[in-house]
Amino acid sequence: MVTSEVKIINQGKEDEMEVWGYRPCVWKRVLVGLGAGASGGLLLLLLYWLPEWRVRATCTPSPLGDARTLLLRATDEFRHWFRVKVHVMLAPGKKPFDVVAPWARDRLANGEGGPSLSTAQVDRCGMFPQDQLVPIHFFSHHSTKYYWNDTIQNFETYKGLEDVKVSCAGIHSELSSGPSKHLQAYRRLFFEENEIAVRVPSIFELLIKEVLNPFYIFQLFSVILWSFEDYYYYATAIVFMSVISIATSLYTIKKQYVMLHNMVAAHSVVRVSVCRGDKDLEEAMSTELVPGDVIVIPANGMIMPCDAVLVSGTSIVNESTLTGESVPVTKTALPSSGSEGASTYSTEEHKRHTLFCGTQVIQTRFYTGQLVKAVVVTTGFNTEKGQLVRSILYPKPTDFKLYRDAYLFLLCLVGVAGIGFIYTIILSIINQVPAKTIIIESLDIITITVPPALPAAMTAGVVYAQRRLKRLGIFCVSPQRINMCGQLNLVCFDKTGTLTEDGLDLWGVQRAEHGRFSPPEFEPSKESLVYTPFVVCMASCHSLTTINGVLSGDPLDLKMFATTGWILEEPTEEETALHNPIMPTVVRPLKHVLPEANQNFTLSETMRYEVGIVRQFPFSSALQRMSVVVRRLGEKHMDSYLKGAPEVVAKLCKEDTVPESFAEILEAYTRQGFRVIALAHRQLEPKLSWHKVQNLNRDQMETNMDFLGLIIMQNKLKPETAGVLQDLHRADIRTLMVTGDNMLTAISVARDCGMICPRDRVIIAEATPPKDLQPASITWCYTENPDPSTSKDHQDSRLEEGLFVDGADQDYHFAVSGRAFAIITEHFPEIVQKLVLRATVFARMAPDQKTHLVEVLQSVDYIVGMCGDGANDCGALKRAHSGISLSELEASVASPFTSSTSSISCVPNLIREGRAALITSFCVFKFMALYSIIQYVSVTLLYSILSNLGDFQFLFIDIAIILLIAFTMSLNPAWRDLVPQRPPSGLIATPLLFSVLTQILTCLAFQVLAFLLVRQQAWYHIWTPLSDACNVSAGPGGLSHGANATTSPHDHKNIRNYENTTLFYVSTFQYLAVAIVFSKGKPFRLPSYRNWQFMLSCISLYIFLFLILLHPLPAIDSFLEIVCVPQDWRMTLAMIIVANAAVSFVLETLVLDIILWRLVFSRDAQEISQASRSLPTAPSQLANDRWASAFLSRLFCRKHRPPKACYMRLTLELRDDPTWPPTPSAITFANLSHPNLSVPM
Repeated sequence: MVTSEVKIINQGKEDEMEVWGYRPCVWKRVLVGLGAGASGGLLLLLLYWLPEWRVRATCTPSPLGDARTLLLRATDEFRHWFRVKVHVMLAPGKKPFDVVAPWARDRLANGEGGPSLSTAQVDRCGMFPQDQLVPIHFFSHHSTKYYWNDTIQNFETYKGLEDVKVSCAGIHSELSSGPSKHLQAYRRLFFEENEIAVRVPSIFELLIKEVLNPFYIFQLFSVILWSFEDYYYYATAIVFMSVISIATSLYTIKKQYVMLHNMVAAHSVVRVSVCRGDKDLEEAMSTELVPGDVIVIPANGMIMPCDAVLVSGTSIVNESTLTGESVPVTKTALPSSGSEGASTYSTEEHKRHTLFCGTQVIQTRFYTGQLVKAVVVTTGFNTEKGQLVRSILYPKPTDFKLYRDAYLFLLCLVGVAGIGFIYTIILSIINQVPAKTIIIESLDIITITVPPALPAAMTAGVVYAQRRLKRLGIFCVSPQRINMCGQLNLVCFDKTGTLTEDGLDLWGVQRAEHGRFSPPEFEPSKESLVYTPFVVCMASCHSLTTINGVLSGDPLDLKMFATTGWILEEPTEEETALHNPIMPTVVRPLKHVLPEANQNFTLSETMRYEVGIVRQFPFSSALQRMSVVVRRLGEKHMDSYLKGAPEVVAKLCKEDTVPESFAEILEAYTRQGFRVIALAHRQLEPKLSWHKVQNLNRDQMETNMDFLGLIIMQNKLKPETAGVLQDLHRADIRTLMVTGDNMLTAISVARDCGMICPRDRVIIAEATPPKDLQPASITWCYTENPDPSTSKDHQDSRLEEGLFVDGADQDYHFAVSGRAFAIITEHFPEIVQKLVLRATVFARMAPDQKTHLVEVLQSVDYIVGMCGDGANDCGALKRAHSGISLSELEASVASPFTSSTSSISCVPNLIREGRAALITSFCVFKFMALYSIIQYVSVTLLYSILSNLGDFQFLFIDIAIILLIAFTMSLNPAWRDLVPQRPPSGLIATPLLFSVLTQILTCLAFQVLAFLLVRQQAWYHIWTPLSDACNVSAGPGGLSHGANATTSPHDHKNIRNYENTTLFYVSTFQYLAVAIVFSKGKPFRLPSYRNWQFMLSCISLYIFLFLILLHPLPAIDSFLEIVCVPQDWRMTLAMIIVANAAVSFVLETLVLDIILWRLVFSRDAQEISQASRSLPTAPSQLANDRWASAFLSRLFCRKHRPPKACYMRLTLELRDDPTWPPTPSAITFANLSHPNLSVPM
């Protein structure tokens, strides 16, 4: 017997999957067909819902290479299954970049073959010798094609040029002329059309998929069953609700598909100029492009239809559609020589040379007679834009305990229904009920126990919260994440543009001359500085450009250039065409400025002081610097200017030009929260010509520089930052800073905004990778605490408010750089979790490191929120449980939430609404569960006397009470403050189970009590249409009609009787009672009396029900099929109803909310919170409730129970660990038995 082998595809990636191979089996298919017929199609539905069962039921295992059907399973925590069909394609080669055989080239060159030699068009392959064609097996999954590779015996994907590991120089020498037509057509067999095709499904397709949902199948089953029982009114109501629900769902889904389709349609199909070998240019449609094609970027720009790397010329690009940052970016040609030319091309490492799909090329710069060319790297869904669209089309499932517990709870209800099912059958057989009635009534008990309106009622709270968020300027594209926001216990913040203002203000400059710093100066534009190398560097070393007459570029560059008082002029297209070399961008001082040191300059001479930017090396986040080569008008030599991170620039300068106090001055500025940039200059040799400069790499240019000094920029906190973080701290929500800025600057900002308390210790983890024979190591550096007397005013005010601990209980925080984080993750995996538990500042973090940090935090069971301005935060925003983008640009589609205002005040608003929505979900679920159980108890008791609730009774209960209450109780707005207490994360929690079980027992007890009491009354008899129990004196006469009760033609279902009427009255009041006690207010929602719709509904129903109970109305009694009972029994029922409500209130409010919550269920969280913040517990509090807490904790088996969350367990472990945190100056080595070794620093 052949066993199916399992392989891993996309190993190590986000979409890693296991794959098994199968082949169709005839006899299995025959058996499935017979089973489907015998089950009335139910087996087919089951196999549709469970793809793994479907494959195993119809196929036999087979080796992957021979498989015709594949079974895929994601390796993430969700373990979802997928079924795909394997197709066969005939092609002249096996891989897209293989060399095609000569005969195949001839055929393809003549236009024979075409781009789709698949099984659907196998007849077109007759033109090729059948023994020469190679069959290639492939399958498609989530808009990605996987091809079989005989060498590795597995499926693999082909992305584009990066698959062949070509060097930058190789792209210039081998690919810059473009492939021939036949090679292009061959590659299109694999890569197909270059289009991010978002197919909008038809209404019929969406309808079929929606209707086959298990919930709607169950509703269909319920409606059919009720129709057999002649319950047409309620069945019609359910059908009406289902139609509205389906229509709303279809409209929403269709609208989202159309929006996504329109978003990518702008660049899906455009005309491009393509180079074919050494021939002339030809016009082609962008859909025909394949990796390796060479396209020409027009001078007036274009929207990129693919990812392509520049091989000649320069482009200015707006990448806001991907990064969320509308700052124009300069893209330069890929280096063709030196160490950079020898390096392997990578989209990630060569972003500054790559044009991404969907981005807008604003303008290009080129040499006369040459074109701006780019080599296509990836197409279609393999592009950066395609990956983003695919993540929207196929989002990662959200794992939330509430949803998992809801399914478990429904299974419990199904179990209860099963008991009722068996009970009904046994009871009916004993009473010799006809078989048809047995089947209908036993199935009916299932539809009662599992309420059909549950999903609609559950989503009501989320929909209302989404509407409230929209009014607050927060837009949501993933409503199911709103509930997750209610559980957030950690939020990561970007710094620049999020915690601080977008723009930077120039505080001052500090020049260096002769190896010493001059005093700080605050006006770079003054006459004495205008012509100094320092100001020339500020005016020329940037990537600014003029777009439609407006200077545009990086905000830092704009601010720096504006303070110089210089102006920038760019050549027009006409000026460029008149010169052989490229016309440079020119910067010069304003005309009225005269150099103070040389007053004999004339105005005309001053006007000729111009600096042309000959070459630019763009800013690289990896190198942390940028540089330019310039030539001053009239000079015979060129100059190189450099700016970047001070530590990096200092290493590239001559030692004698760097002041000895450099480190001390830099640390002083960064400690105060300033952003510091260093400048350097170098005069180049006169023999360097313009052409030679164009061929030099930046390593040759950026060396042996003269240190010029420091620019000190001030990045102010946003006004609301400190207050918002204070609110989050008070709510016991941890906050982190994840930034690309300098470490000491980040620490200073963290102290200023209150993320780190003024008196807390900060430990910087400095990691060193292994080198030679030395293992990797971590040095733990304790920073000096700022003098509390010099703390900011707002810090002092927070100290007075008691937000921070006093010096006796000094807390500590770790600060980690991106480089150290990468080393620790790789070489110290056992320390990572302990480190992130107390790390507050992550500096110099790359975008992928931000994403990895979110994953690490999630691995210790934090519910993580991420708030960023959209630039470089997209990965982390997508990965977090709740990502909040402060950018409204297109990149916000990667984030579940987008704020229309760039303020972090949206974070507490989102958490408050999330908590309100989560509590609402719990309230509604508990209410719907009690509704089904209450009705289940009523029907079960009535079944014992061969009775049931009437059609209009069901209708009144389900429509007038349940739906009205369920939808109005969801309208409670969020509470105005964030509190330390968090709502439960799931339904299977002790408080919620206690609440549900006690209310079930209460309702059961009072229904059974009323059922038994009514049968003990002196006036009780078996009801007949002639009975008149309202007139107690007529009791004996009423009894005479008992013999005719079972044969009365007026009520063959035995609906009208005293038991039915009694249970109807009691149960309807029970629905209202549990609705009121379950509708919780403070501390997560406003009190129910502030929800006027809910209060109006409850009061109206109470008035109506008490009216028909105490003052019967014949018309209503007849409609609801209730019978008249004596007045004293009505008063007795009123007392039972009041007692029932009182018991429910006492159990829910007094016992659960006051006693158990405060003394048992919240105790663990309080202890963990105090341990994590090193806070002592108040002695008076311990004295007051120690005995009660101990007793109740033992009663509920919670004494010494370890917390479930990993970060909580770690906190308790580290509290008792004397070696943590490491002592000052300690060094931790990797893979040593004694890792902590203290050495002098």
